[in-house]
Amino acid sequence: MTTPDATVLRQHAEQQYAHELEALAAHDTRPRPPRWNLSPHAVLTYLLGGTLPDGTEITAKYVGERRLMEIAVATLATDRALLLLGVPGTAKSWVSEHLAAAISGDSTLLIQGTAGTAEDTLRYGWNYARLLAEGPSPAALVQSPILRAMQGGKIARLEELTRVQSDVQDTLITILSEKTLPVPELNTEIQAVQGFNLIATANTRDRGVNDLSSALKRRFNTVILPVPDTLDDEVRIVTARAQALSAALQIPAQPPALEEVRRIVTVFRELRSGTTEDGKTRLKTPSGSLSTAEAISVVGQSLSLAAHFGTGTLTPHDIAASLIGAIIKDPTQDALIWREYLETVTKKRDDWKDFYKACRAVS
Repeated sequence: MTTPDATVLRQHAEQQYAHELEALAAHDTRPRPPRWNLSPHAVLTYLLGGTLPDGTEITAKYVGERRLMEIAVATLATDRALLLLGVPGTAKSWVSEHLAAAISGDSTLLIQGTAGTAEDTLRYGWNYARLLAEGPSPAALVQSPILRAMQGGKIARLEELTRVQSDVQDTLITILSEKTLPVPELNTEIQAVQGFNLIATANTRDRGVNDLSSALKRRFNTVILPVPDTLDDEVRIVTARAQALSAALQIPAQPPALEEVRRIVTVFRELRSGTTEDGKTRLKTPSGSLSTAEAISVVGQSLSLAAHFGTGTLTPHDIAASLIGAIIKDPTQDALIWREYLETVTKKRDDWKDFYKACRAVS
């Protein structure tokens, strides 16, 4: 585990929560799978939060159904890989990072999937200067994060799997089924040691772009991460993550008032679902995803405005200015939907008068 650096803009999970991981390991008396830093039960505590016998508080990294996290952790203790599936902003990458940090103490064995991801990104490449000078040799081999995870018995991560071309995706089949990576240029193979597994994430909005083959699907156990069930759950997530983000960026603003966060989350949930919280009014939905992650960004942006150009306390004026960019992605269609929401919903709420006026002023 690398030493945390306070000047780093965003620390890895194993750095930021090193004290929690150390405390969990010290109190963990349950059986651990080979090369796991913690037992599955302790990994679950790390994800969902709790209090240790010595009084150490473990913060909740995931707010949602416990059973989903139990399935995810249990899957990684088997020979099947884990696929986290969901709409944008449902904490797929966040959960993936924390699972790798808790199990392997290393969340950096990461591949970001894109349409341009090549086969050697998943398997291995070559140092062409050494290849030309010496010919194929282990020293000329450039290891991928997955290959390093196989050799070290760790968890590898692959983000946005369905954005990777289908023929490249299928490179994973041998790795996940045989736990082996052939290297024909060296007439050898690399076998995964105990502890190796893979966590992939996929966005349901990308379904139909590069669907997984049936052979590859069988190698994964899929866990679907839903949007937060209740308004209160989402408010808790946004409040905690926004405060952590503000502290990391050293934004000199007061912590956001709960009522202001609740207002932002309410707007997002109503526009995202196409109906008001009470179910009485049908709404048009904007083109954006309006995810929980975007709500966190809106709060962070609002706090920055309040700190640097306001009173230091979050106001409806700061929130209104930050909401526009999150909601209006299409300047024509989304702008009309937003104005309609303001007039049919926001204007009629007595305790939202200041918010309505602020939104009207910047819309």
